[in-house]
Amino acid sequence: MQPYIIGSDIGTGSVKTVALDFDGKVICSTQVHYPTLHPQTGYSEQDPEIVVNAFFQSIKALIIKMKDQPEAVALSSAMHGLLVIDKDGKPITNLMLWSDARSNSIAGNLKRSAKGKIIYEASGTPIHSMSPLSKILWLKENDPDTFYKAYKFISIKEFIWQQLFREYVIDYSLASATGLLDIENRNWHSPALTLASVSLSQLSQPVATTYVKKGVAVEKARIMGISPDTAFCIGASDGCLANLGTNAINNGVAAITIGTSGAVRIFSREPIREYEQMFFNYILDEEHFISGGPVNNGGNIIHWLIKNYLDIEDITNHHYEELFNQIQSVPAGCDGLVFLPYVNGERAPVWDEESCGVFFGIRSHHKKQHFLRAVLEGICFGLNDILTALEEASEPIHQVNVSGGFVQSALWMQMLADITGKKVFLQQTEDASAVGAAYLGLKATGVIHEFPNVPHSGKMLIPRKTVADVYEKNFRVYKTLYPALKNSMTLLYKLEH
Repeated sequence: MQPYIIGSDIGTGSVKTVALDFDGKVICSTQVHYPTLHPQTGYSEQDPEIVVNAFFQSIKALIIKMKDQPEAVALSSAMHGLLVIDKDGKPITNLMLWSDARSNSIAGNLKRSAKGKIIYEASGTPIHSMSPLSKILWLKENDPDTFYKAYKFISIKEFIWQQLFREYVIDYSLASATGLLDIENRNWHSPALTLASVSLSQLSQPVATTYVKKGVAVEKARIMGISPDTAFCIGASDGCLANLGTNAINNGVAAITIGTSGAVRIFSREPIREYEQMFFNYILDEEHFISGGPVNNGGNIIHWLIKNYLDIEDITNHHYEELFNQIQSVPAGCDGLVFLPYVNGERAPVWDEESCGVFFGIRSHHKKQHFLRAVLEGICFGLNDILTALEEASEPIHQVNVSGGFVQSALWMQMLADITGKKVFLQQTEDASAVGAAYLGLKATGVIHEFPNVPHSGKMLIPRKTVADVYEKNFRVYKTLYPALKNSMTLLYKLEH
């Protein structure tokens, strides 16, 4: 049996695990799903024990498929999650996900303060309800019993690592997405800790993303069907590893992911600090940052669209195909219909959780299919908005490497190429973050000395000049909508809440 490495991504909807050979080629993969809980408006949580069990089962299923032991396992996980545990390592809260918005007003007040700017520039994490800093502040103000019982504030990856090795460590990448780390000095940022009333002992020890450890707890190794002597690489965050997994680690190449939400990211040796745009700056390794902007609205809007416009409850892949078939007949630009996709509020570039979605330019000739296509175009416009801002702050971008569920649609990828005016490259359909974790693991364990440059095969889509003018005109309209409607959105939000 050929030697292989495992990369596993602990996401917000599932654990995705891949096996790669030492040339960086994917051999096989597994996926285990779990639910998200919404006990109150604005809450977004998961049962951490269910997530941990999904991780163990995903590893076990892959090893069964491979019929042999891996050389190593490397980890990726979603950013911005917060879990409070007691001194016995037991959760006293559910895992609060990035999308948990209960700290919206707290984050808004901090963003408008001088302290907010100082913390953003030191931490590289946007001041927003997604950040663990904002979540901790919410607990301190609204749930003091839980706050003062906290032995540690950790992420889901730290929770898993502690069960594997009985130690509390956090990789620099995830730590750089908490709002609590000084990304230049790579230690916990005293002003942020003071603001949150958190002590150093309540946080894990930051370590390099190439940190490797052996000696898995025997009972956990048995559950996974893995040798206790297997090397584990702590890895990095899903966003940083998606750049690595899609080979978007060169000048002039950006990564765009559209899954439930979405993001635009570039590889950089220096943080890109811009308080108005609030680009994130997360650590990949000893020398590199991943900078960019996230959006709230991606595949989740397509799910909303199918459910409410096509009136379908139990959504399958067939229904996605039906949606894309329906919009084939609608011309690019939707005959003047433009959609602002802020259905779930928005992060970059406006950072306004009070914003909302807008259909603009509705005329009597517009049919259902126009609205369906306008939503997809609006998501691409939102990503292009961030992409153009990143170019202005850094350097020209000529190619976008893509990942996420949207890559299943050639039409949607072509739409992204046409709207951005960039070449769009799809290297593979497997989970980019899990693949990136495996690449990092190969380097951390000394199998390779440089990150692989492995476009073994792929699909390149070229922007079409025939529709460029139409999209450029619609994008100009798109850019005016939020500034013109911001006050109305705020008023509507306050009336509803």
